[in-house]
Amino acid sequence: MVLTHGAGGNCRAPLLVAVAEAFSAAGVYVLRYDLPFRQRRPFGPPSPATAAADREGLREAVHSMRARVGAPVYLGGHSYGGRQATMLAAENPGLVEGLLLLSYPLHPPKRAAQLRTAHFPDLRTPALFVHGTRDDFGSIDEMRAALQLIPAHTTLVPIEGAGHDLNRGKFDVEQLVVRQFPT
Repeated sequence: MVLTHGAGGNCRAPLLVAVAEAFSAAGVYVLRYDLPFRQRRPFGPPSPATAAADREGLREAVHSMRARVGAPVYLGGHSYGGRQATMLAAENPGLVEGLLLLSYPLHPPKRAAQLRTAHFPDLRTPALFVHGTRDDFGSIDEMRAALQLIPAHTTLVPIEGAGHDLNRGKFDVEQLVVRQFPT
């Protein structure tokens, strides 16, 4: 699994560490990956102008992982990283066998009309969405409605009481994520 971070983080984010450790304990080889924007500078958000480069970096990480392990490869990400993962998978059907999306940023906080779902109808990759019930980037009901746009199989795992950071992985990742994921 290639696993990447959100706009404000890096591959050492506590949530990514917790998820990677849980999957590793289940026998999955995990690469926590810093997106190109984060490789260029340690702080600050990504620019819309560099989003394509972030997706290209993810594509290269997936190809590298596939060459290294010779097994099915999955792609996951938190927030911005998850959004770039879905966009990459929509652009490249068959690139990965599944997606793990942690706190998908459905819309900016308090701007529910600005949905980030234009690519969802092109997404043919099975996806597991893990989302907090207190996430300002989309409610559970908004997520359920948005997932109807995706023709591939999707599963939504709500994390009760969690915000956008999913409480930094302080929930039973093994029970709620690893066991639900089709590895």
